[in-house]
Amino acid sequence: MDEPCINESRRSDRALLSLYRLGKTLGFGSFGKVKLAHHVLTGHKVAIKILNRQMLNDSEIERVTREIKILRLFAHPHIIRLYEFIETRSNIYVVTEYINRGELFYYILEKGKVLEDEARYFFQQIISGVEFCHLNMVVHRDLKPENLLLDSEHNLKIADFGLSNVMRDGHFLKTSCGSPNYAAPEVLSGELYAGPEVDVWSCGVILYALLCGRLPFDVDNLPNLFKLIRSGIYTLPSHLSPGARDLIHRMLVVDPMKRIKIHEIRRHPWFIDHLPRYLALPAMQIAKQPIDILAILKQIDEEILQHVIEIGFDRNKVIESLQNRIQNEATVTYYLLWDNQFRISSSYLRAEFQEASDTYSSTSSITNHTLQQQGFTAGRKWLLGLQSQAPPIEIMTEVLRALQTLNVFWKKIGHYTMKCRWLPSFHSHSGTALSIPLHTNHTSVDDRAIVGDGGTGVLSHNAVKFEMQLYKAKGERYLLDLQMVHGSPLHFLEICAAFLTKLQVI
Repeated sequence: MDEPCINESRRSDRALLSLYRLGKTLGFGSFGKVKLAHHVLTGHKVAIKILNRQMLNDSEIERVTREIKILRLFAHPHIIRLYEFIETRSNIYVVTEYINRGELFYYILEKGKVLEDEARYFFQQIISGVEFCHLNMVVHRDLKPENLLLDSEHNLKIADFGLSNVMRDGHFLKTSCGSPNYAAPEVLSGELYAGPEVDVWSCGVILYALLCGRLPFDVDNLPNLFKLIRSGIYTLPSHLSPGARDLIHRMLVVDPMKRIKIHEIRRHPWFIDHLPRYLALPAMQIAKQPIDILAILKQIDEEILQHVIEIGFDRNKVIESLQNRIQNEATVTYYLLWDNQFRISSSYLRAEFQEASDTYSSTSSITNHTLQQQGFTAGRKWLLGLQSQAPPIEIMTEVLRALQTLNVFWKKIGHYTMKCRWLPSFHSHSGTALSIPLHTNHTSVDDRAIVGDGGTGVLSHNAVKFEMQLYKAKGERYLLDLQMVHGSPLHFLEICAAFLTKLQVI
């Protein structure tokens, strides 16, 4: 694993100011402050944590280093994004994405308590981010509303990984850390723990705080607080639904061996109610192998790359830096552009999941479809949905084969998510698709290379761009969702009709 050291990027404070325009102070800490800033080359907002080196001891330096190492490898919609860190003689600057609504803690204080549907929406995002950490062998160990940041679209970001640690098979952790009110009984007792179970307990306390506007264990005297937590005695208000009560009871179990697991939370009826489509996908990705974060981060978006080149960076050097995970001005510019475009282009995934699957009949192949018009005006989209009971690997093999014959260029951005581009009336000189041949071995679909524009560099104003995602519905049914991102709605309908024909749906 290519891990950074704290002095990987040394620059002067003056050089920093040439890259970012510092704005207002967002907050203060024991060792420095957090300021709003604008990235000069892209104009996008970032948050910069400024730490005074002279006020940091060795353990605090270690904490900062640990957070940098972990965040540098993470790319998830509900985990704070690290863009770069800069070390000067006097300060350490940690540059992350800017989350404009602040801590969930203050949101709960303002609301008193959060309505159940809204609390569930937040909780689903938290569990998605925590699950992602655990799948990549990281335990947070300090989950609390103060470390959950909220943006203007009600999206949460898990932050502050300073107390997190890497889990290793067969090894247990013992460090007693985190905030006492959110710490699991085994942590307070100094017992050995594997890791995920302590995050589950903290998530249970957070869910309680969201729904009740107070903490389940909250007394001023620390010995009494520890005794209360170890006993697992708390009360639930009568206004909570049976589902919420059951889930909290199963999370706040003193015995870690009997405590509910993340994958069980994901299947809990209260959790899956109104589960957003983009959060339903990871449940299938647990398929017995960890997510290769480095491989995902090394994927290069040709359009974003072109923007970076237009700003003035050398194409070959940018590609080399991205592939080798080198932090420099070019890669920071690339990721800022990528993140902001991704938030816009995939915002439809954040819409609540509509139980459209109830309108479909059960089939053993892709035989049913719906086409829903949402308007021609800017910001509106066209949706196409397909349903199947076939195994996901077979569905994707058939889908990719159809896309290939239609000269659709695609790029895999997740195990079951792709960006696609189609040029109307475009054919290669040979009359065949400009993509690599598909293998017939079904087990190789997830390992297949990312397909971009076939190296042709062909771009067109008439191009139709759309995203495709396979996610699980009720039972053993899977839904394939196509979403237009850019282009003519009529051309999108044209490629949809051709796609359905290739799949023998119509």
